[in-house]
Amino acid sequence: MIDLGLSKLAIIGVVALIVIGPEKLPKVARMAGTLYGRAQRYLHDVKSEVSREIELDELRNLHKEVHESAQSFKDEVEQSMASHVDEVEALWDGKEHVSSSTSSSSHGFVSTSDIERKARDFRRKKLVRTSAVPSWYKHRTNGKTHVLSGAARVRKFRPGSSKSKTSFF
Repeated sequence: MIDLGLSKLAIIGVVALIVIGPEKLPKVARMAGTLYGRAQRYLHDVKSEVSREIELDELRNLHKEVHESAQSFKDEVEQSMASHVDEVEALWDGKEHVSSSTSSSSHGFVSTSDIERKARDFRRKKLVRTSAVPSWYKHRTNGKTHVLSGAARVRKFRPGSSKSKTSFF
């Protein structure tokens, strides 16, 4: 950028005053300021447009990379699913043994009794997790058999207001 000091600006002002004249100098200065502002806005617009284009190009590249990685992941999942489906079909037909990583027994076969036992244990554990405490047990241990609202508890334990009429006044 141009290095303009105070002395250089004073010299330019004196020369402009002599060349242009004192009557036209304010009008020319206003027009010069307007043109300078337009030039700055134009340069700012060009810079912002170039930066937008660069960002758009980067976003396109990023989109391309993400799309390629998603496609490779999809291919891996499809390949894995196909191999597992082939393995299950082979087991269903009884042609192949299960690999040791998926086997729970020592022989390589998953027996139906093991599957039934695991399903039974799962159902039992789920019932234990989700079932409520029986009412006969609540009565025997003096537990709560029903839930009171907050207002009902306040009324129940308020001293001297069991059945007497009280007014607000």
